[in-house]
Amino acid sequence: MGRGERGDLSDAEWERLRPFLPVSNGRCGRWRDHRQVIDGILHRVRTGVHWRDLPERFGPWKTVYERHRLWSADGTWERLLQRIQAAADAAGEIDWDVSVDSTIVRAHQHAAGARIDPPPALGGSKGAEMGTPGRKSVAESRRPAGGGGAGGEGLGRSRGGFTSKIHLSADGLCRPLSLVVTPGQRADCTQFVPVLEKIRVPRLRSGRPRKKPDSVAADKAYSNGPCRQYLRWRGIRHTIPEKADSQAARLRKGSRGGRPPGFDEERYKKRNTVERAINKLKNSRAVATRYDKRGYVFLGTVTVAALVIWLRT
Repeated sequence: MGRGERGDLSDAEWERLRPFLPVSNGRCGRWRDHRQVIDGILHRVRTGVHWRDLPERFGPWKTVYERHRLWSADGTWERLLQRIQAAADAAGEIDWDVSVDSTIVRAHQHAAGARIDPPPALGGSKGAEMGTPGRKSVAESRRPAGGGGAGGEGLGRSRGGFTSKIHLSADGLCRPLSLVVTPGQRADCTQFVPVLEKIRVPRLRSGRPRKKPDSVAADKAYSNGPCRQYLRWRGIRHTIPEKADSQAARLRKGSRGGRPPGFDEERYKKRNTVERAINKLKNSRAVATRYDKRGYVFLGTVTVAALVIWLRT
């Protein structure tokens, strides 16, 4: 297969990714060439093309689709993203002034109609293994999230119609650190804690993964007691503007209303980094419009787009 096609992995990007890819356990047959299949997945994420319409140079479309579905289900894409983040952190290339926000994604009509039954449980397949060629670790059997209707698949109704919502945190260089997918009508503040709890950048050597940002910036959608209390409990400096009605209620109470929350105007100007990260994600057509029926597959699609951002930054 020829190299250097638009959107394919470069040799340098492939070498960064290759050591962390799953390896065959020798019992379930051999993987088709990882690089060819990953290039096919990247092509689909970038263009939003139907899986069946993938160019022949990527091999059988069903192989490419099944690899993406399996790696979305067993967390392989998320682990690959964390590995690349870990390498960047070890080199001191992550700006830990983090910003949090969300974006609405319009769901295509093809995203509707997922089975009501939950996805099949994983286990006993070659996709359950993850590790370097010299070290294998088998993941426990588990069932990916989903089932029970549109809500269980991260689909809902908002002002934009049939939508999903991507909640994310981004570092100071406009790169996604963590991702959560919910139905489109879900309030931003309800996912503030899950998004921050999902930040997990492993250490390349020994030590616990880094989970705590230096600071967090967010807009007024996150200006409530539980969000601020969570940040104080974790000892994280934060910059969140106060809502006008909250400010008025505090002033009405006089001395009983307490002091106004601290607000760093200069730090808040950096919050645009998460909006720029959203723009980068939505350069991928399969992220800007949701085509995937299953919520875990769409989360995998968004994670692939985030992985490309990290590889190419």
